[in-house]
Parts: sequence; C-alpha cells; structure tokens
Amino acid sequence: MFPKNKKVIGERFWATGINLAALTCCSMLSPARSMLAHNIQTKGNVAATFHIEPNHNPKAGQSSRAWFALTRRGGQPISLSQCDCRLAVYAVPRSRNPQPILQPTLKAIAVEQYKGVPGTEITFPKAGGYDLVLTGKPKQPGDFPAFQFTYSVNVR
Repeated sequence: MFPKNKKVIGERFWATGINLAALTCCSMLSPARSMLAHNIQTKGNVAATFHIEPNHNPKAGQSSRAWFALTRRGGQPISLSQCDCRLAVYAVPRSRNPQPILQPTLKAIAVEQYKGVPGTEITFPKAGGYDLVLTGKPKQPGDFPAFQFTYSVNVR
C-alpha cells in the first residue's frame, strides 16, 4: 500500500509541496485577485463596488476612470439606465458648507464583468484627499431604495 522506499516517499512529498506552492502562486495571480482592489459598501438592499484607475492610485492632473458596479441584495445588477445617479467630488478636509469641486457626468460603461455601470473620467486638480459621493434613486419608483455612498481617495 505505501512505498517501502523512503526516497520515493520524500520525492512524492516534495513534488506535492511544489504543486501546492505553484497552486498558491497561480491563485494569487488569478482575476479574482483584482477584486481585492475594489471597495464595496452596502446601504439597505443596495451594494456598490467602487474602483478608480490606476489601481486606486490616481495622480493629480491626469485623467482617472472611476466606476461603480451597483447591485440589489441577491446580486441583481442595477444599471445606469435604471438609476438617477449623481457623483460629487469634494476636497478633504471639507468646510462647514462644502461645495463639490467637481460634478462629473456619469455614463454607462462596460468594465470587467459589469455592463452598463455608472462610470466617469475624473481629473483631480492637485494631490491630496478627496471624497467621492455617489447618490442614486430609482428611475422606476420602488425599484430599489435611494442610496448614498462615500469613497475616500488619496491622490498623488
């Protein structure tokens, strides 16, 4: 049942260890790993996955693509065509009566496995902290609850 030769046992153990190490490395490089770079928030029955390129490290004076994959509880997507969504960008720290420094227009984009999600290009004027505030309400009343998500971004 078991090999009597200790050398064979050692070789099999070593080969298994190499296979496990290779599997671990490959799993770290898989597309699922890119999901670690996304921020996810939930409010009531709505969840938003947020990402800004490149890799959540935007640079001042350069255009950065930001997008928000919206879903209902259970995973059913909410496309921009179903949502009256708005995005406001605030410099941090905010004043008592803050006014957004940018209010970029959202458009439906396809990114990763998502289609029709709200997205936009943002050019941050200078390095520092910013809050991106996404608000939304259903175009069809009662389709999903209104929401507001705030994402903090550090710009280099």
